[in-house]
Amino acid sequence: MATDTRAKNVRGRQGKKLSKKQRKKQRRIKLIGILAAELMLILVLGVGVWGLNKLDKIQDLGVNAKDVQMNTDMDNATEEVLKGYTNIALFGIDTREMGDLGAGNRSDTILIASINNETKQVKLVSVYRDTYLNRADDTYGKCNAAYRSGGPNQAMAMLNTNLDLNIQYFVSVDFLALIRTINLLGGIDVDVQDSEWEWVNNYMYETTYVTGEFGEFLEGPGLQTLSGLQATAFCRIRATAGDDYRRTERQRMVLTLIAEKAKKASLSTINDIINEVFPLIATNIPKAEMISMAASMMSYEIGETTGFPELRENVKINKADIVAPADLEANVKDLHKFLFDEDDYYPSPTVIKFSEKISTDTGVYGPDSTEEPESTE
Repeated sequence: MATDTRAKNVRGRQGKKLSKKQRKKQRRIKLIGILAAELMLILVLGVGVWGLNKLDKIQDLGVNAKDVQMNTDMDNATEEVLKGYTNIALFGIDTREMGDLGAGNRSDTILIASINNETKQVKLVSVYRDTYLNRADDTYGKCNAAYRSGGPNQAMAMLNTNLDLNIQYFVSVDFLALIRTINLLGGIDVDVQDSEWEWVNNYMYETTYVTGEFGEFLEGPGLQTLSGLQATAFCRIRATAGDDYRRTERQRMVLTLIAEKAKKASLSTINDIINEVFPLIATNIPKAEMISMAASMMSYEIGETTGFPELRENVKINKADIVAPADLEANVKDLHKFLFDEDDYYPSPTVIKFSEKISTDTGVYGPDSTEEPESTE
């Protein structure tokens, strides 16, 4: 990728050296970009020396953070713990119309990015798309359908009410945003396994059909630099051992690699990404919030990652493949331990009610449950 000489040596568009005030503004803007690198699947980097107005390129789906539903029956101790974290939902939308990120599309990638406001550590949790949960509309089923029914507002409500969380902000992207970001970063280095490389090539066919982006096929396994198309296809693999569970591991790995490479990106690359990718992103994180968080963004690091639910069984309901929590209550306890180090967390009455209903519907009970599944004989 050619180097843009306009950004060399921190100089202005006419080659004039920037003032101390301009350099300070430039550093602040790039810090805003690191926020996106740590939190967004496709890297919403800073807006460059030409001003913050480029943030307006991002799609506004009209979701007010104050209107997002949460459980009102969490205990006071949990509410106090959650105040020490900023939790953001990241949605990868399975849309066939690039840039269409609203309701009507399933969120086939669901990630929770949890930022410890004190240590600046970011933990990532993938919520498996086929997990049987309450969809925040009095129905139960695959959790990825919540986004289709009510967009990011309902999808965040689904996460909050099932998992006792306080998510108010979201970021939604599609295939094309991920492809273009990785391309502009010069690709990412991935050790592709022997069981994966042919599947990368297979998934490239449909991804090209959907996005209009073309690229070369992989010639074999091994450590190699993947283009945006190849990396996106890599993220979509479900056919190897581990199926969707392994797929979410690939997604978290790719997000981490993007974040690492983003920190080394030049201002010219940042601005190229903004111009091409911002219109393909939707979020309700206020501009002022981004700026206030940016001051410590360079110290943010992605730490541990995991998937939810950890305790689970694969079952069929009405011929559909379902991931059944075993059970929801036990899994939410484990989740709060992982994210917030809560040793004495106890689920809210809402989570307990949902857990009982999910176990009844799926026939899957937790390790400490006194309930017995009904006989199928």
